[in-house]
Amino acid sequence: MDTTVNGEPRVLATDAAVALIDEIRRDYPDILFHQSGGCCDGSSPMCYPTDDFIVGDHDVKLGEISGVPVYISASQFEAWKHTQLIIDVVAGRGGMFSLDNGREKRFLTRSRMFGGGEACAIPGVQKVV
Repeated sequence: MDTTVNGEPRVLATDAAVALIDEIRRDYPDILFHQSGGCCDGSSPMCYPTDDFIVGDHDVKLGEISGVPVYISASQFEAWKHTQLIIDVVAGRGGMFSLDNGREKRFLTRSRMFGGGEACAIPGVQKVV
């Protein structure tokens, strides 16, 4: 699977997300993201220590943000394959098992449809593949 569509990365991060990633990596140097498909924590991007999460055979790697791999289930990817995901941060509590929990800010996925090569309109987005 290609981590870009027409040269645009499938996943990006805002500056705020990169700052929170850096904060988490001080405590947990090796982490990964898995885009949740619903259930307990809605559809939040969940951040885990690499050793505490088993990437499934059917998970799809979307790319990397700030050197951290981002995965999504194959069924969720099928629904969102025409969408660029932008990992951002908002105030609040993170997912119950996600490493952003307890930091009074949490990761949030924003998105935009691929097509036409339009620029992402979210300020502070870092294009990291």
